[in-house]
Amino acid sequence: MRDNYHESLQSVVTDLVGMSEAVQVAVRDATKALLEADLATAERVISQDAAIDRTHDELEARCFSLLARQAPVAGELRTVVAAMRMVADLARMGDLAAHVAKIARLRYPEHAVPDGLVPNFTLMARVAEDMVSTAGRSLRERNAHDAGKLADSDEEMDELRRSQFRVMLGSEWSYGVEAAVDVALLGRYYERIADHAVLMASRVIYVVTGLLPEGENWPVA
Repeated sequence: MRDNYHESLQSVVTDLVGMSEAVQVAVRDATKALLEADLATAERVISQDAAIDRTHDELEARCFSLLARQAPVAGELRTVVAAMRMVADLARMGDLAAHVAKIARLRYPEHAVPDGLVPNFTLMARVAEDMVSTAGRSLRERNAHDAGKLADSDEEMDELRRSQFRVMLGSEWSYGVEAAVDVALLGRYYERIADHAVLMASRVIYVVTGLLPEGENWPVA
């Protein structure tokens, strides 16, 4: 009986890793749609968000079933509880990628990101995608050390965000109010993807060590 339980629990973790890979693709494709004004890719990201949401609902239901079928103990309980939180983080990251794609679609055939901020957003998107990848890999490998690196990556994301505001509020901003609103929203979306990746990493550390990471760089949620 416990062997079957462990297999079911491992299956949830495996599917969580698969979900993280789907989210990583969504972030990458949303960025492509944004920076290249690629309408077809934007539409694909938006439509595929429904599949990520279905995965969320299925995995959440399986976690509740695991809690109900037997009384999980120690590491089992940590894994089930953490999985329920991680699946919510991943679903939210998928939603945020879809939000990026929706702005790309809204501004098509124009580019939503002004030329002067393309390098900033290119780097911001790369950091976000790498953070999602690291969170998923650290879960698959039960690697608390790699998960711990994401707090530093989040600092890099925050600095890129601050850089955006310095450009928008500078005297040389010439792109208008609409572009400023788009940039503010898009920057927030990527920043929140990073935040959820950090939250996911903190849950990986909890599963592996039994302790939540502490410090000002680690959010509490």
